[in-house]
Amino acid sequence: MNFFEHQAAARRGSFRMVMLFALAVAGIVLVIDLIVLLLVGLQREDAGSGSLIGLMVVSTLATLAVIGLGSLYRVASLRAGGEAVAQQMGGSEVSHDTQEPSLRRLRNVVEEIAIASGVPVPRIFVLEHEAGINAFAAGYAPADAVVAVTRGALDRLNRDELQGVIAHEFGHILNGDMRLNIRLMGVLFGIMMLGIIGQRILVYGRGSRGKDALPVFAIAGAAALAGFVGLFFGRMIKAGVSRQRELLADASAVQFTRQSAGLAGALKKIAGLSSGSALEDKGKAEEVSHMLFGEGRAYSRLFATHPPLLQRIRLLDPLFGQHQLDELARRWAVAPPDGLLEDHTLRVAPGGPPPLPTATAVLPLTPPKVVAQVATPTPDDYGRARIIAATLPEPLQLLAKQREQVMPLLLALVIDGVPSVAARQRFEIAARLGEAMAARVIQLREAYLRDLHPAHRLPLAALAFPVLRRFPRPELDAFIDTVDAAVHADGKVSLFEYCLARLLQVQVREALSPAQGRPFGRRKPHDVRGPFATLLAVVAQAGHDTPTKAQHAYLAGLQRVLPRDHLPYAPPTQGVLALDDVWEPLDALDPLAKQLLVEAVTAAVSHDNQVRVAEAELLRTICGVLHCPLPPMLEKG
Repeated sequence: MNFFEHQAAARRGSFRMVMLFALAVAGIVLVIDLIVLLLVGLQREDAGSGSLIGLMVVSTLATLAVIGLGSLYRVASLRAGGEAVAQQMGGSEVSHDTQEPSLRRLRNVVEEIAIASGVPVPRIFVLEHEAGINAFAAGYAPADAVVAVTRGALDRLNRDELQGVIAHEFGHILNGDMRLNIRLMGVLFGIMMLGIIGQRILVYGRGSRGKDALPVFAIAGAAALAGFVGLFFGRMIKAGVSRQRELLADASAVQFTRQSAGLAGALKKIAGLSSGSALEDKGKAEEVSHMLFGEGRAYSRLFATHPPLLQRIRLLDPLFGQHQLDELARRWAVAPPDGLLEDHTLRVAPGGPPPLPTATAVLPLTPPKVVAQVATPTPDDYGRARIIAATLPEPLQLLAKQREQVMPLLLALVIDGVPSVAARQRFEIAARLGEAMAARVIQLREAYLRDLHPAHRLPLAALAFPVLRRFPRPELDAFIDTVDAAVHADGKVSLFEYCLARLLQVQVREALSPAQGRPFGRRKPHDVRGPFATLLAVVAQAGHDTPTKAQHAYLAGLQRVLPRDHLPYAPPTQGVLALDDVWEPLDALDPLAKQLLVEAVTAAVSHDNQVRVAEAELLRTICGVLHCPLPPMLEKG
């Protein structure tokens, strides 16, 4: 499956989860009603059918209320997104300037894979008190994502293995699994709520005596029994939703890191070490078991949220068998592996990916090739990400990680190269954030960004994003307003600068309100003909020097997505600003319809066979706004 098919499958998974949840609720209600009926029948033999029906209605409504309120409470507690999950699991955030070798290695790996996948760098957490090898990604959208790993993963895994684990988690980020997983946490809490209530009553009511205590214990027992039913269905739901997705994420990890040995090595260490992937806190492990890299606690095969370890390993290393696993277990029982020590002894392969192309290089892009690369980094992407990170000027890397510099740095990225437009943008920034901020923006633009390689602009924004999202909401709102004003300061703002600003706005808004982020879309191309035509017209006009060439490019793109429609080429008079009205309807497209959209925009950009690096970056930016992330370079064959 490609990215768009993964997204469509994730939407179907959401529907399946709702159906299974409804079945679980029905089962719990039935159990409670039967228990109530049994208790009342034993105590009141003369109870009439009318009173029994009324009592069961009350019982049903009360049960539904408890389940519903429990789910709503848990969903509300997770509105902060991935950060809330990581903190509730006891995670400690990794500072951007950490000097601890294992944490520095972790941050480097996460940053490189984020650049390779074309998404903002997520916040990074470590579960310091967990000795097992495990990890998870949580959040509602890539802009809100966090990646958390256990201390055991940092201590036991070498760099290649850590890359495999982190790449696996990025597979969940890109494939649409995170939103489903975090909502699953909320709804499952509701169906287990009665069991929690029953257990609390039994614990706190142990000292009660006499006949008055009997009804209390009967109710507690009934609630506990219903809780077991909820636990059964909850584990079934998690197993049904999670198991296949783990195999898909394993496949994504291999694509990210260009080799399967790292991921296979991590799985072998989980299988061969006594600590495995188990978490110490069994209660928390139960709740998040469906989003972990490995099993957080022991389950029977029926309830397992992950495929068997040996099966996962053999898909990556077909020659690996049980006897080899037993040998590793015996060796590690005597001398457990040390990941950092292994890094020093690993042989570095010669060669590497080709260097970055020049800014004027012409890239051979085709619509099918670009669609195949959406959220699916190919072998060279990971290496290219390391090159981009290594060649990004060091002063810019430092600025991107300094709280007081990140806002002026990102604003400097959207300053236009035309002096008159830049002057108007400077005025708008000064009016909102002060003269000192405006002066610093222009200073950074002149000192570092005027001649910045086009392939460095989006990665620089990705590296800066974790620091940006730490600002208080009022300051982020002011930043978004300033970016918007800078973009609209003059209609001559370039299409790339406009789209980059829009991408920053989208990511900041999603980080501010994670739970309100974009759900899976349902619209079809024929529902959004106007926005399609506007986007293609603006892209065609920006990339071609004559109206005739632009018209041909527009028609080439339109043919990809609406081949039977006759929408004349009509560039909007307001230029790029006309795109303000197209993003929301286009982002609401069905995943497979978005595939057609990416093909159409690529066809328009590449129609003259003169796609330069700057145009490829424009394409990446447009795809980012529409939540279809592309890897860092697109010229591969």
